[in-house]
Amino acid sequence: MKTLFSKLYSTLTCSNPTNSNLISYYFSLVNSSPNCKHLCHLHARLLRTSLYDNVVLSSKLVLAYSQHNKLIPHSISVFFHMPQRNIYSWNIIIGEFSRSNSPLKAIDLFLQMWQSSNVKPDDFTLPLVLRACVSSGLVKLAFSFHGLCVKLGFERSLFVASALVFLYVSFGKIFYARVLFDGMPKKDAVLWTAMLDGYAKHEEPMLGLELFREMVDAGVAPDWVVMLSLLLVCGQLGWLKHGKSVHGWCARRCLGMELNLGNAIVDMYLKCATLTYAHRVFNMMNQRDVISWSSLILGYGLSGNVSIALELFDNMVANGVKPNQVTFLGILSACAHGGLAERASSCFEMMGDYGVTPELKHYAGMVDCLARAGLLKQAEDFIKEMPMEPDAAILGAILAGCRVHNNVEVGERIARKLISLEPEKAGYYVLLSNIYAAAGRFDEAEKVREFMKEKNVSKVPGCSSIELESWLSSSTKE
Repeated sequence: MKTLFSKLYSTLTCSNPTNSNLISYYFSLVNSSPNCKHLCHLHARLLRTSLYDNVVLSSKLVLAYSQHNKLIPHSISVFFHMPQRNIYSWNIIIGEFSRSNSPLKAIDLFLQMWQSSNVKPDDFTLPLVLRACVSSGLVKLAFSFHGLCVKLGFERSLFVASALVFLYVSFGKIFYARVLFDGMPKKDAVLWTAMLDGYAKHEEPMLGLELFREMVDAGVAPDWVVMLSLLLVCGQLGWLKHGKSVHGWCARRCLGMELNLGNAIVDMYLKCATLTYAHRVFNMMNQRDVISWSSLILGYGLSGNVSIALELFDNMVANGVKPNQVTFLGILSACAHGGLAERASSCFEMMGDYGVTPELKHYAGMVDCLARAGLLKQAEDFIKEMPMEPDAAILGAILAGCRVHNNVEVGERIARKLISLEPEKAGYYVLLSNIYAAAGRFDEAEKVREFMKEKNVSKVPGCSSIELESWLSSSTKE
């Protein structure tokens, strides 16, 4: 710290330093400023000299304040007190706000630049504004900015095209994102990755794999970001062999087991039902966050490995990692598979201690646990005390419990509610018919089947998939 302050005031004794040397010198000082206090001293020094008039130095000051979490009020104040502003300074302030918790301010600043200054946006400005639209959820305004991109002739810029693809992907408009992608005469790795990531996140794995093949054929070298999307695709398809290949590629490129990549590999192995590999990768990770722990707990919970899921949860809490919604969903699933109704109740109550608000899926997990344990009356009472209306998943959990424990009385009540909610779902009719049949009430079971025929309700055929050498084979069973 003392060294930095001595650097700051050494310019007072410099013998005839040139202006360009001073600019470079102060630029370095601003860039290496360790805290906001030191930055304020630099700011004051620049104000006492003519150097504050330099747009590069004052713009760098705006950026430095933002990097020290002083976007408001320091950065914005410096920006509006700058003697002159160019597109470089506008891009800095718009970009910082687009990445902050106030993306609407970035849009407001852009409109101010457009209407009240002589500075025109470039192909670095518009991606920042498009990002702010995504963060703000302003769909119509985002489409208007797309029109502005075309009007200004930036639609063929790789920076703008990548931002537009990201925009349409974020708003679920995959078709329009692909139209934009295909219309680009040149494509870089960022554009390919944006489109591939869109397919992966919107559960279009086959289209994602096809795009990846096109990317490789085009000679674009994949990086770790592409691997994240590929791992997601392999997990969605359950392609263990291909997922292992991606994992091997990462290992051969010495990418290590960084947090995001490690989490993606663990998630892929869990979706491919290879818990041993997932746990092994988890143990190899140098760093673990709540996503790492929660993914593994949920995987073990859904697969019925109750003791391991609970042990992981205890270790997670002991390591000081705060559980989130996914964590508790995994614990409730584990308790449901193990018939641990009391442990599930204590974990459900524990959610409030960690600031986690239960959602419908948590209530469904709790009801499923009670129903599987045969506590059907308690499950019904639990539903009545819910702060929101139960959905079909919650009622379906009770109906499934009635089938297991042959409770006709509760089963009839729940089945009527489910059929009124979703009359086209054949599963509810079938469960009710099976409940009647298990109780020896065959005439009523047959009536339910006849009612299904009258309403033209039929079961959806089941489908199983088998991974082959290079494709996925599916077979359907009635």
